[in-house]
Amino acid sequence: MKYTRWTLLLILGVLLVCSSNINWGADHWRTVLQADAKGYHAYLPALVLEGDPNFGSFDAIERERYYNPDLFYDYRAQVNGVFINKYFIGTAVMQLPLFLVAHGVALVAEDEADGWSKPYVVAVNLSAILFVLLGLWCLARLLATYAIADGVIAFTLAVFAFGTNLFYYAVVAPGMSHAYSFGLCCAFLLVGRQLALHPTARRLFWLGTLLGAIMLIRPVNGLIVIALPILFDRRKQYQHAWEVVRRSPLHIGASALVWITIIALQFAYYRAATGHWVVYSYGEEGFQWNDPHMMDLLWSYRKGLFVYTPVTLLAGVGLWHLWQRSRSAAMAWSFFFLVLTYVLSSWWNWWYGGSFGSRVHVEFLALFAFLFALAAQHLVGVFARAFFTSAVALVILCQIQTYQARYYQIHWSDMDRERYWDVFLRVDELP
Repeated sequence: MKYTRWTLLLILGVLLVCSSNINWGADHWRTVLQADAKGYHAYLPALVLEGDPNFGSFDAIERERYYNPDLFYDYRAQVNGVFINKYFIGTAVMQLPLFLVAHGVALVAEDEADGWSKPYVVAVNLSAILFVLLGLWCLARLLATYAIADGVIAFTLAVFAFGTNLFYYAVVAPGMSHAYSFGLCCAFLLVGRQLALHPTARRLFWLGTLLGAIMLIRPVNGLIVIALPILFDRRKQYQHAWEVVRRSPLHIGASALVWITIIALQFAYYRAATGHWVVYSYGEEGFQWNDPHMMDLLWSYRKGLFVYTPVTLLAGVGLWHLWQRSRSAAMAWSFFFLVLTYVLSSWWNWWYGGSFGSRVHVEFLALFAFLFALAAQHLVGVFARAFFTSAVALVILCQIQTYQARYYQIHWSDMDRERYWDVFLRVDELP
């Protein structure tokens, strides 16, 4: 897979160059950790360096040492009279390895070794890039199992790296959870596909491990389990996989145990911080199951998936090719998309606050890339030329809009139809 390897290296190089240019120079690093990203990262300084699950250093860090009135954010919730982190711990766990490296660098360089200075922020950025590369590598291997040509795989990787908001969450907002979830969800789908093709008990263990990590970052991302039937082409594959499950009670038990153990990290934190195993840190926020905003989530100018990441709509062409290959897989894909849209759009804040486009779809981009690759592989003649031309145009559009979002020409929350078309492709007034 020569083209795929070179494309992955190219993507890595571009992500590193863009990150160093945007985030690492002068005082730019000070703006990387904003809003939710602060909460995700805050676990590491508090637990690893200070051993304080109640964030007693919040005022010293947020109000004094790194105070910025434009970026001030209180990521804590008060439960049973004590402060805890509002957010889930999984993103911090994924950032931990490079956080420890950054801590060593800060000590050697005699920088502020407090978990918040520049070495730690650069480590967050590099962690996000590594998980994106992990995801793209797993995606490439997944597509290869469908006999997708090397060139088509390489093109698909490039389109989804630069033509979706995955780029934004790797480079512009790497402290958010989505790059990490993307990498793990891609790995989960790859192992699921391997289970369909060559079922072994060992793969059940890896599915449990990956699902635990995925849900530790964002529990709602456990919906990726519903996508597993997409990876099975024929009834015989189900039968063989079920035989492995039936004959492997020990591996099933081990898979469940590792899943529970990983998830238990969150409950262990709650116990240490509050004395209670189960805590709901989101207060009055929650899902409104009787009031989903499905069309808004997909089509609104505020955050619509198909408005700000239209390559996912183009990928829908591949659903026809999936139907020709396996009707059950195509129906499973449609069912998954319907359930995912319903659940995500039922959150009380269906636009998910500050973001570029629909950030909650980033983790599931591999499933759109799968359809995109099928279309790119099988379209011919004028349809193929139109498809590839459209994909390139949408990559350019995405990069322009990413640039606009960096400078708030595309607002992080308050876009509407009039504002969208007023700034559409306008870069003449940007720095």
